[in-house]
Amino acid sequence: MPVRSPGPSRADLIADTSLVLLAERGMRGLTHRAVDEAAGLPQGSTSNHARTRQALLEIAVRRLAEREAQVLMPDEMPAAQEGHDGVEGIVDGLALALHRYLTGHRDLLVARYELALEATRRPGLREFYDATGRRFRDPLTAWVTEAGSRDPARHVLSLVAFCDGLMFACVAGSFHAAVPTLDELRESFRELMSGMLRR
Repeated sequence: MPVRSPGPSRADLIADTSLVLLAERGMRGLTHRAVDEAAGLPQGSTSNHARTRQALLEIAVRRLAEREAQVLMPDEMPAAQEGHDGVEGIVDGLALALHRYLTGHRDLLVARYELALEATRRPGLREFYDATGRRFRDPLTAWVTEAGSRDPARHVLSLVAFCDGLMFACVAGSFHAAVPTLDELRESFRELMSGMLRR
């Protein structure tokens, strides 16, 4: 799995390499020395940038959020654009985002699960992880509310849980060899949204 660093900065290289190591080797494989070696940096470079393991995990979470934003692109979603029906906009947007994630960024999802599990054991990281997650939940809450939800918080929880469950099943679970098509994802989200918004 190649290290993808969109910019020349050493900070991005260290953060991207941390995500690669998490996906390839798991949490135990993420060390300062391993990042230096995998990134081709002089020994001690990662320690100079992130002194503690907590700091290294935090930059990985921050970079994960940046990389996920590039994949999910909330501003690109039809639900965020004018002229789209609320429900169909959400359906199209979520289906597009998930299909792109599942078909082109499975390694990023594995790193995401490693960090999510570690956050359950580290209160400081949990706080940091949750804060990055709000940047995706908040727009979704606004779209669901505009579409006519009578209980936006509960409906967003259901949508996020559905997305998380689907992604896990298709990357690490029993459906890892059968990624749904874009049309299948649209139909699933349409059924889910119709049930939520039924009067």
